[in-house]
Amino acid sequence: MSAIEPNVAVAAVPHGEEHDHHDPNLAHHFDTPDQQFQTGKLGTWMFLATEILMFGGLFCMYAVYRHSYPEVFEYAHQYLNRYLGAANTVVLITSSLTMAWGVRAAQMGNKKLLMIMLALTLLGAAGFMGIKSIEYSTKWKEHIFIGSGNLYYRDAADTVNRTKVQGLEEEALHIREPVEAKEGVTKVTSEPRDPNAGTPDEAKIVPPNITPAGLAPTVAVATHHHLSYDELESQERHRVYTFFAIYFFMTGLHGIHVLVGMGLITWILIRASRNEFGPTYFTPVDLVGLYWHIVDLIWIFLFPLLYLIH
Repeated sequence: MSAIEPNVAVAAVPHGEEHDHHDPNLAHHFDTPDQQFQTGKLGTWMFLATEILMFGGLFCMYAVYRHSYPEVFEYAHQYLNRYLGAANTVVLITSSLTMAWGVRAAQMGNKKLLMIMLALTLLGAAGFMGIKSIEYSTKWKEHIFIGSGNLYYRDAADTVNRTKVQGLEEEALHIREPVEAKEGVTKVTSEPRDPNAGTPDEAKIVPPNITPAGLAPTVAVATHHHLSYDELESQERHRVYTFFAIYFFMTGLHGIHVLVGMGLITWILIRASRNEFGPTYFTPVDLVGLYWHIVDLIWIFLFPLLYLIH
């Protein structure tokens, strides 16, 4: 017996009629817009977690080398322009603010404000890459880059590039000769000092090896100076190139993420010009905003770790 009686007429649904009341922004495999939004946000956070894991491995690499060769990092970081790095930090933090403001504008359905905020964010990203290109071009002129042409590649600084290194130190770091402690000023070292040493009152229990917590201005001037290449030990000199490899690898990878973010923001800006976002649908703007905030956050860690070493 047939499941459908022969005398029961089945009306065909005209093509497209079943979609007349379907939300064009709602994918077919979601039941509600809220379900789609929450799923998209969860997926974005999972993707950002993998990004954090990737950069986390690089930060671990940095920590190992920084702990093993602190003098190398203190010397090599002097070639980085901290003022340009600080300017990039301000630019990215500002762009993060404008991106968050843009998400709010999309939620309120303010098309004009959304487009302005997205354009400002895109301008900030372009400014960041412009400043970074100035840094990279300067390093290229100074022959400090990844590859065998680097002044400090292996033992090149001790052989063929010795004169170039000395000239670069004098020009870029203003190092002409090691700065010695001024006469009459005690040089501060990491060794504990007993004022009664050599007398019957000399301490019998040696305190732990702790550097003094504070330095007088005169002592700081006498002991803190530009570290020169000659002050590094022979095994440390071969590791100077390692710092620049880490610098270019980490900042270059971050720069690629900035370029990807610029592409995504441009895509959102084009869609915003078509009035596709409003109070009921702003998911793409929100998710791109999350990505951009992570890009900004990574740079906030990179700046002090690479530019502010002491």
